[in-house]
Amino acid sequence: MKMGMINRPLGFLWIATLLTFLWAGSACGKLANQIDGIINRASQKKVQFAIHIIDANSGKTIYSHNLHKPMVPASNMKLVTTAAALHFLGPEFQYKTIVGLQDQALVIVGSGDPLLGDKINDGKYGRNPNGLFDDIIAVLKKRGVSQIKDIIVDGTVFDNTRVNVGWPQSQLNRHYACQVSGLNFNGNCVEISAENKDGKLAITLEPETSYVNIASKATLTSKPPNTLWCARKLGTNDLTLRGKCYKKAGPIRVAIERPAAFFGFLLAENLGRAGINVQGKFIEMQTSLSKDFKTLSLYTTPIADVLSRCNKDSFGLAAEALLKTIAAKTSPTKKNGSWELGRVTIKQYLADLGVNPDEVYIYDASGLSAKNKLSPAAITKVLLAVRKSKNWQLYKDSLAVGGVDGTIRRYFTEEKYKGKILGKTGYINKVKSFSGWCTSGKGDYIFSILAHNANGRTREAINDVVKVIIDNDF
Repeated sequence: MKMGMINRPLGFLWIATLLTFLWAGSACGKLANQIDGIINRASQKKVQFAIHIIDANSGKTIYSHNLHKPMVPASNMKLVTTAAALHFLGPEFQYKTIVGLQDQALVIVGSGDPLLGDKINDGKYGRNPNGLFDDIIAVLKKRGVSQIKDIIVDGTVFDNTRVNVGWPQSQLNRHYACQVSGLNFNGNCVEISAENKDGKLAITLEPETSYVNIASKATLTSKPPNTLWCARKLGTNDLTLRGKCYKKAGPIRVAIERPAAFFGFLLAENLGRAGINVQGKFIEMQTSLSKDFKTLSLYTTPIADVLSRCNKDSFGLAAEALLKTIAAKTSPTKKNGSWELGRVTIKQYLADLGVNPDEVYIYDASGLSAKNKLSPAAITKVLLAVRKSKNWQLYKDSLAVGGVDGTIRRYFTEEKYKGKILGKTGYINKVKSFSGWCTSGKGDYIFSILAHNANGRTREAINDVVKVIIDNDF
């Protein structure tokens, strides 16, 4: 009798466990069938997918397809870069740009800050991006300084290799392929706009500067569309405006040559307009801040802002600066941060997480290079590690939110999905990707979806894969 009373609850427990197992297996089987149906649509027959979906708490695989296949991640590379940056730099890290006087020279020491003069980040705080120059001028005038001997800019926190050799040569004048410097400003770009004014093409430049030379071969047109574009001769700051302008066109963002020099040149122009005479030279060099150095201003940018611009807005300069900052921090001299050392350091970080080194090839930090390779298993392992770390909330806040902001604000706008999908999209030629987190009624899931030979319907298919995770409501 006693034995029977003991066995009954054990039997019920065994049956309940079996039913739970069978139900979970059935749910996973249903999800697998749905995802297989999506990636095997007629429109996706020539597309190669690699997918991994895991439970965010247990790490258990819910679905996989080409799990360990290294694929070009495009901008999903930024997820790895930002995770590594938090690991090596820490959540309290700040970029610090120092402005001071030394031996009658105005000295600017860069820290690699990718958001110095960044319009989007400054707009968040109600700041004028060019207000940095106004601030420096105000400090100088307050000290009674009306004349400067030299302007020295020090960007040696990074090495002098400003362009990644893996980037497409034909795109090096584009804003997303801008040069990377230890002293950056305005995304290392100028903005060109054009307008039809009384039958003549009027061109405006922001910021207003003679650092670049603009030649126009553009023409006016009496009907849309605008086809205005701008080319830059590599190795120079000679720009040529081409195409047709209907009423108004632009702004067109064009990457410039030598960003540190760009900052120094803009500073000299602003000083001159404010009546502060610059008598000497403009010099790019490493400086040693002696005891005679007088700090005028310190400009800081917290890592949280950089992560957000990198992941929410896919700002490539932010990613590349983070990689080179990691390299500089791990260098004995704390200088000359390079892609080479950054790649080695991040790859070691991935190995420490247990990522198979055969599933990783890092060429840049932003994912612009088609030489990058990551498997979906590598990406989900990184995301799971961040999910379990003390930096999770900071990292989570940096991601685009479906139907709300960033690069996925136009997607997942339905009430069922809005605000429940966080992640990072990616796109380069014939490659599309999406990795991140989603929340269903039963919990959180981590996913990574990479697609090669992608077409115009592939983004829809990728989004549908994420939607069915929520639809299945495990």
